[in-house]
Amino acid sequence: MITTKQRAFLRGLGNALEPVMQIGKEGVTDNVLTSINLLLEARELVKIKLLKNSEQDVKEAANAVAEQLGADVVQVIGNIFILYKKSTRKGFKHIELP
Repeated sequence: MITTKQRAFLRGLGNALEPVMQIGKEGVTDNVLTSINLLLEARELVKIKLLKNSEQDVKEAANAVAEQLGADVVQVIGNIFILYKKSTRKGFKHIELP
């Protein structure tokens, strides 16, 4: 769980990011979860776009993904959400949280 100060710091970093994944009409599937988990291991901070044809609400999708992967929802704006999860990779330059 991240603090409010850490969340604000990560929101600032997330503003510069482009969405690296899209969730479509099938919603959050096992393949989507696997892909997001791999992205989080590689980047730690990921911006994801929920397409308009998706039947899920953005907050529901963000919370579902975060809960299943053990990640934190940093921000939800419009149809985009940002997730953070500390990587377990060694030799990786981790995001230093305040």
